[in-house]
Amino acid sequence: MPNVVKHLLIGSTETYSGKSATILGLAHLIQKQGLKLVYGKPVGTCLSESEADTLDEDVRFIAQVLNLPSHCLRPTLLSLDEQTIQKRLRGEDQVDYQSLLLQGLQAPAEGLVLLEGPGTLEEGQLFDLSLLQMAEVIDASVMLVARFHTVLLVDALIAARQHLGDRLIGVLINDIPVEHSEAVATVVQPYLERSGIPVLGMLPRNNLLRSVSVDELVRQLKAEVLCCRDRLDLMVESLKIGAMNVSAALKYFQQANNMAVVTGGDRTDIQWAALETSTQCLILTGQLPPDTSILSRAEELEIPVLSVDLDTLSTVEIIDRAFGQVRLHEAIKVECMQQLMIEHFNIDRLMAGLGLVAALPVA
Repeated sequence: MPNVVKHLLIGSTETYSGKSATILGLAHLIQKQGLKLVYGKPVGTCLSESEADTLDEDVRFIAQVLNLPSHCLRPTLLSLDEQTIQKRLRGEDQVDYQSLLLQGLQAPAEGLVLLEGPGTLEEGQLFDLSLLQMAEVIDASVMLVARFHTVLLVDALIAARQHLGDRLIGVLINDIPVEHSEAVATVVQPYLERSGIPVLGMLPRNNLLRSVSVDELVRQLKAEVLCCRDRLDLMVESLKIGAMNVSAALKYFQQANNMAVVTGGDRTDIQWAALETSTQCLILTGQLPPDTSILSRAEELEIPVLSVDLDTLSTVEIIDRAFGQVRLHEAIKVECMQQLMIEHFNIDRLMAGLGLVAALPVA
């Protein structure tokens, strides 16, 4: 006898908390249970430029990773960009998005319908598609993903519990620094459990998941690639600025791993120091051509060298923003997240809370 279809919304109390990454890991666990899976992201953030294409780019990536056929995807109803919001505020958009949401979920399904919710509890309210509004319309349970900053995340989760009520089936605490792992396990988790908030998973901080590909930096900076274009898949975990004397720079660079180094195109001494340490890419500002010896050495070491028509401060600001808005569109990150979920997420407890039964014996 097939499972009755269940709906699960993945939400968060703040943006960039790791919802998409969590969904990739969770969907992998669900599929290992032998359950059928339907996925969608009703409120998008990066719709395709094609008007005929109603899928958010994150949905497309997740569908590709999970090998989900088109009939197992649900449409993205709107993208929260400035133009869309302005049309709604001016009264030009009178669409009943809740009805569209229901229509999009009418296609036959069994197992689990997994939907990515908005970035915060309030986001989408203007379109009647906040997390709670969606949950009530489609009768869904909610799981929250909360990025750990301090133990004060308890405040946000208690408030979320009051807001969502019994629809909140549990939380996943994400990105926990190693120095806080014991406090989360022995103080935060027990307190949340006593407060009626099941803690379904606690994921440790992982530098790879927080990293950015060189290719993404090229895109964000609109950089010119001077060498090693075939190595843009390298992952950058930290950023260093080369603006000191060479002896200080060498000591500074030796303290980091897998870094991007930003320095002036005329600072050949700093560039040499960067190439001899754990550098994943060298970013030269001011659009000044580097010495040919630098490019030759970078080619030998297979370290991409980028040139940007920006000053150092602007370059650093763009890179910092890229780190703050990391996306999961690299295969190595997908594998990492799936393994973290296997090790640190209680899928059996979630399944029991949803009333689902595995269709296959779990190894």
